[in-house]
Amino acid sequence: MAKQVVIDTDECIGCETCVELCPEIFSFDEEAEKAHVIKAEGGDEECIDEAVGSCPAGCISHE
Repeated sequence: MAKQVVIDTDECIGCETCVELCPEIFSFDEEAEKAHVIKAEGGDEECIDEAVGSCPAGCISHE
C-alpha cells in the first residue's frame, strides 16, 4: 500500500510552511485558516519529508 500524506487539522496552526515547500501536495484553506492535503497519495518524497520536518505543530504525517 502506498504512503499517504495526512494533516491533523485540529493541530495545524496555519503557518503555511508546508504549502510554501510543497504546493503540489498542500493547499491553504483561507476560511478555516488551516493547511490541507490536496494530493494524499504524495509525490516528491524529499519535499514531503522536508514539510513533515519543518512543521512547527508536528501535525503532518507520511505513512
